Amino acid sequence: MKLTWKDHEEIAWALMDKFPDQDPLKLSFPKLHKMVTELEGFGAPPEASNEKVLENIQMAWYEEKT
Repeated sequence: MKLTWKDHEEIAWALMDKFPDQDPLKLSFPKLHKMVTELEGFGAPPEASNEKVLENIQMAWYEEKT
């Protein structure tokens, strides 16, 4: 199953596993976008993202870390 931009929680877990020392609140949206699109198993078109989607991923990642 491929991850899509709608899979905020699953993406947050994958990012946390791949970048355990990263503070998600210190990432720019372009950097976060790049990190998500480079995740193994991510299969959505990169241009299908927007600021709200990235913010949802960022907040889900932050909540999982705390």
